[in-house]
Amino acid sequence: MISCIIVEDELPAREELKYFIDEEKEIKLIAEFDNPLDTLTFLEKNAVDAIFLDINMPDMNGISLGKIITKMYPDTKIIFITAYKDYAVDAFEIKAYDYLLKPYSESRIRNLLKSLVNIKNETVNTVKNTNLRKITINMDEKLYVISLNDVDYIEADEKETLIFSNQKKYISKIKISKWEEMLKGNNFYRCHRSFIINLDKIIEIEQWFNSSWIIKIKNYPTAIPVSRNNIKELKELFLG
Repeated sequence: MISCIIVEDELPAREELKYFIDEEKEIKLIAEFDNPLDTLTFLEKNAVDAIFLDINMPDMNGISLGKIITKMYPDTKIIFITAYKDYAVDAFEIKAYDYLLKPYSESRIRNLLKSLVNIKNETVNTVKNTNLRKITINMDEKLYVISLNDVDYIEADEKETLIFSNQKKYISKIKISKWEEMLKGNNFYRCHRSFIINLDKIIEIEQWFNSSWIIKIKNYPTAIPVSRNNIKELKELFLG
């Protein structure tokens, strides 16, 4: 079950959004606010998966509130709701999950709610077994089950991650830091802030320019960088 709250000072807009949320069985609205400051007080004692956050509100701009929430509760997904397109860049900069324009499009809201459910299910299905053998990816309204042995590497791509397996690419909404946590102890190594590699798929570790190093994975032309802080550790993994 996904928990969410609405922060919106206009009652009609709040009621319309509540209608769509109430129709989604796997999403539960646990609170609603017309004041940003009350929201922060609530979040101090309550965990929330998603926040529908209006931008133009009294006392505090929604973007400002979003920045605070992102720093204090980085796993909480923020969906901005506004009648103006002007704030899209600001929303992108704080890595908001989505940006809904008023008046709401029914299909747009339903697709958004469905994506929230899919991400939650993807995370649960992947982490419920601590001794991982397979991972699940929700993509294009399908659930892909991939053996860990077939995962070649994972790459961070803005708000998504790309899972490469048998020369195919899958898109996941799970952050790379979460993948690192879930794959710990399964022969995967985060060699760079944007890359996790399957150690069994490495065919070459090559010194590059300016004392940097790159990794080559079997069947892929991509040169995967190694962070300077990780070079010594990576060598030890192979050389002992």
